[in-house]
Amino acid sequence: MTAVEEDTCWGYLDTAEVGRLATSVDDQPQIFPVNFVVDGPSVVFRTAAGTKLEEMVRNSTVAFEADGWSEDGGWSVLLRGTAQVITDPDELALCEKMPLRPWVPTVKKTWVRVQPGTITGRTFAFGPEPTA
Repeated sequence: MTAVEEDTCWGYLDTAEVGRLATSVDDQPQIFPVNFVVDGPSVVFRTAAGTKLEEMVRNSTVAFEADGWSEDGGWSVLLRGTAQVITDPDELALCEKMPLRPWVPTVKKTWVRVQPGTITGRTFAFGPEPTA
């Protein structure tokens, strides 16, 4: 495994379509898959009313992870930070222009931005298990 620089982490995230948002629900870890876009040094996704949104409002501290792979190896990026519902009308107008649409026929009018406190990433090569 090799650690990668922050700029490279953002580059990897920009190639992914699905990530996982980790929150705490009733003091238990919970992970939600979300489709997202990279917007500057942040991640934006859409959501509807429900557990994910309720928990982010109560506790905005989240983790976001995405990864990718090919035949030869893969990468993983972990962002730890805060999630905030986007409410500014000008920012919402910009969000509406983002290439981000719900995958399922659900109305998702709430836009959320995850701002990183830290972002880390690593790459790894696939291969056979070494002998002991």
